[in-house]
Amino acid sequence: MKRNRGWAGWGRWIACGVLATVGLRGSEPRIEIAWPTPNRAYLEKKPIDAFIQPTESGEVTSGLFGCVRTSGTQFHEALDLFPLERDRRGEPLDAIFAVMGGVVRHINPVAGASSYGRYVVIEHVDTVPSIYTLYAHLSAIADGLKIGDRVTQTQVIATMGRSAGGYTIPKERAHLHFEMGVMLTERFQSWYDWKRFGSKNDHGLWNGMNLVGFDPMAFYDAFRERRVDNFRDFFRAQEAAVTVRVATTRVPDFVTRYPSLMTTLLPPGQVAGWDVKFNATGLPFAWTPLTKEEIGAQRTDTAQVVAVDEAAVKACRCKDLVKWRGSKAETDRDMNTLLQLLFGLRK
Repeated sequence: MKRNRGWAGWGRWIACGVLATVGLRGSEPRIEIAWPTPNRAYLEKKPIDAFIQPTESGEVTSGLFGCVRTSGTQFHEALDLFPLERDRRGEPLDAIFAVMGGVVRHINPVAGASSYGRYVVIEHVDTVPSIYTLYAHLSAIADGLKIGDRVTQTQVIATMGRSAGGYTIPKERAHLHFEMGVMLTERFQSWYDWKRFGSKNDHGLWNGMNLVGFDPMAFYDAFRERRVDNFRDFFRAQEAAVTVRVATTRVPDFVTRYPSLMTTLLPPGQVAGWDVKFNATGLPFAWTPLTKEEIGAQRTDTAQVVAVDEAAVKACRCKDLVKWRGSKAETDRDMNTLLQLLFGLRK
């Protein structure tokens, strides 16, 4: 208990002393956000090797978000943050903080049940859009924490660790896997059953396959430099790598969950389709509803690539968003999965 009070004190310093609420930008206020570990290195603008845990390659960039592993061909959807304190056996002792207030949506207490190991997901219902944060490879969940709990910013939710399912994280590379993003669909179980993975979905909507992340470091950097005040600003600042036009009369639950990502209101009558902009790692950040006239002759429940930033797509080698048939771009494997989840397309 004494240790936890001390860590909470660090968390309050991080939230209130460094990343405080200072004003407004547009219609949304500047948020408050803390750092998820007691390490102050990022807040003190130290180099990334002062807080990022690399893989066994030793390359510190391998602990960042993006195409950072296996010579740029493997995607990592988080930041890996190393511990400051260890016990006599070398196991980490650092407390893990909720970076903002929110609702606990998922707790996996069984290390072997996920490649995340033990993990906690918090949905930040008061932000626009209401992003999630995910805290993984934990050694322990805070006593009494349960799904549905309201947590406060800097509340201790867990202890850093190295738990994982299907592989082993060595003691010297224990870390927090810290992820930020949005949920793709509330109909995830239907897609999961259709895919016939051959194993039970133990994590409901908060299965990692139903989550799409964005770069936490990019957000924290933009926030600290006052280029953005909140997540709406951050999403609006994303650059489109691929724009896909989907002909459908459906209004995806993604849109109803994150209406701030719509660029215009729904047209009168029935929507006929959507133009969706994705960034280079597959984040669907801007949604434009289309009329029947705008969709034209495109067949219902089909998707067409209507714009590609070739340089951005090629730079992100670990994501298969588009492929080329002659001079024509078509949706590729990773994009097809996104469209299946977002729109219920089955191909």
